[in-house]
Amino acid sequence: MSSSNTTKKTPSAAGADGLSKKGLGENSVGLLGAVAIGLSCIAPAYTLTGALGPTVREVGVQLPAIFIVGFLPMLLVALGYRELNNAMPDSGTSFTWATKAFGPWIGWMGGWGLIAATVIVLSNLAGVAVDFFYLMISQLTGDAALADLTRNIPLNIATCLVFMALAAWVSYRGMQTTKIVQYVLVGFQLLVLLWFIVAAFVHVGNGTAFDATAFSLDWFNPFAVSDFTTFATGISLSIFIFWGWDVTLTMNEETKGSKTTPGKAATLTVVTILVVYLLVAVGAISYAGVGENALGLGNAETQDNVFAVLAGPVLGPFAILMSIAVLSSSAASLQSTFVSPARTLLAMGHYSALPASFARVSPRFKSPGYATVAAGIAGWVFYAVMRVVSENVLSDTITALGMMVCFYYGLTALACVWYFRHEAFRSVRGFILKFLAPLLGGIVLAVTFVTTSIESMDPEFGSGSNIGGIGLVFLIGVAVLGIGLVLMIAMYFRNPGFFRGETLRRGTPALEVEE
Repeated sequence: MSSSNTTKKTPSAAGADGLSKKGLGENSVGLLGAVAIGLSCIAPAYTLTGALGPTVREVGVQLPAIFIVGFLPMLLVALGYRELNNAMPDSGTSFTWATKAFGPWIGWMGGWGLIAATVIVLSNLAGVAVDFFYLMISQLTGDAALADLTRNIPLNIATCLVFMALAAWVSYRGMQTTKIVQYVLVGFQLLVLLWFIVAAFVHVGNGTAFDATAFSLDWFNPFAVSDFTTFATGISLSIFIFWGWDVTLTMNEETKGSKTTPGKAATLTVVTILVVYLLVAVGAISYAGVGENALGLGNAETQDNVFAVLAGPVLGPFAILMSIAVLSSSAASLQSTFVSPARTLLAMGHYSALPASFARVSPRFKSPGYATVAAGIAGWVFYAVMRVVSENVLSDTITALGMMVCFYYGLTALACVWYFRHEAFRSVRGFILKFLAPLLGGIVLAVTFVTTSIESMDPEFGSGSNIGGIGLVFLIGVAVLGIGLVLMIAMYFRNPGFFRGETLRRGTPALEVEE
C-alpha cells in the first residue's frame, strides 16, 4: 500500500487543522456533476413512491406542508454544513467535524450515525429496485404473475444481491464513472416525474381522476396537523425524502473548488428537490385523494409503492416509463449512496478510528475500494435480515432511517455551533450561518429524534411490525446505535490513539496552537 493510502500521518502530511488527504482523485467533479450526484442520491422517483403513502398516513392532505417543514431544518443544517466544509473540507464530514468540535467519542458516533443511515437506505433502495424490476418485466411481457416474483423471499434477496453488487462496482470505479451514469439516470427520472405531474392535472381537469380533490392552500398549513406526535412523525418521514444532499460534501476532496463548490451544490440540490416534491404532492392528492381505498394515497395496502399503483391510471400505456424511472432512480441512488459511507469509512480508517484496511484507496480508480465493498456487504446483510423479519420492510426502514438522519444531521449541526463559537458573533453573516441557522436546525432534529424514538416503542407504530410487543422501528434504531457503541469501545481497546487525540485533535486551529 502506497504512503498516500496509509493511516499514519506526519506533520508534513497534515494541515494546520490536523486534517490530511487520503489519496482520492482530486478535481474529478464540478458543480453540475455534484448537483446531479446529489439529486441521484436523494432519488426523487424512488423516494416519493416509498414515502408518499406513509407520510399521508400520518398527516393526510397536509402532505405539502410537512414537506416544507421537513425542508426547513434541512436547509438550516445545509448552511451549517457549508460553513464547516469551507473551514475543513474533509471526506469524513460528520465524523471529522463532530470530532473536531466535541472530541473523538462523539465524533465516532456521528460517523457511525451516517454509516448506519446509509446502510439502511442502501437496503431500502435495493428493495424498491427489486420490486420495480419484476414489475417492469411483468409489464414488458404482459404476464401479471411475474410481478409477484418479488414476494418470493429467497429470489428477492438474491436479486437484491445482484443490484447491490452492480452498484458497488460502479462506485468502486470512482467519481468519473459515477458522474456519467448519474447524468443519464437523473435526467430521465425528472422527465418522467414531470410527465406524471402534468398527466395527473390533465385527468383532474377532464374529470377522469380517481378521487378529484379540490386544491386548497390549507394543504400548505402545518398547523392543521392534528397533534404534535403526528407532526413530529410526519417531519421524520419528510426528512427521509430530503436525505442524501450531504453526499455533495462527502466528495469534497474530489470536487473542483473543494471549499466552495460542495456547499453550493448542497443548497441547489435541496431547493430543486423541494420544488419537485411539492408539485408531485399536489398532483397526486388532486388526482387520487387521501382515502384508504383503491388508489387513495391513504390505502395501507399500497403505501409501500404508490407509483406502482398510480402509474397505470395516470400515464395509461406509458405506465412502464414510471416503472423504469423508479427502477433507474433506485439504481442510480443505490450507486451514488455508496459515496457517503465509503468515504466516511475511509476517513475513519485514515485517522485510525477504524482498522487500517478501511483506509485503502484503489490505485487505479482513486476510490475507497475496501470501504465500498464493506458498505455493500453490510447493506445487503441488513436487507436480507429485514426482509425475513418484517412484512413491511420498506415502510419500517424508511421510518428508522428518518431517526438515524435526525441523529447525525442534528449532531453535525450542533457541532457547527460549537466549533465556531469563538468567531460566530464577529459578524452578522457569521451569527446567522455559523450559529443561528445550524442551532435551530439541530434543535428541531434533536427534538424529532427523541419524539420519534419514544413513539416508535409502541407496537402499533409505523407498519405495526413488532418483536415482543416493542415496535420494530424502535428496535432497529436501538440495535443500530447499540452496535455502534460496542464497535466504538472495541476500537478504543484495539487502537486507543484516535481516542487520545493523537490522529485527529479536537478544537479549532487557533485553540490547537494555544494548546
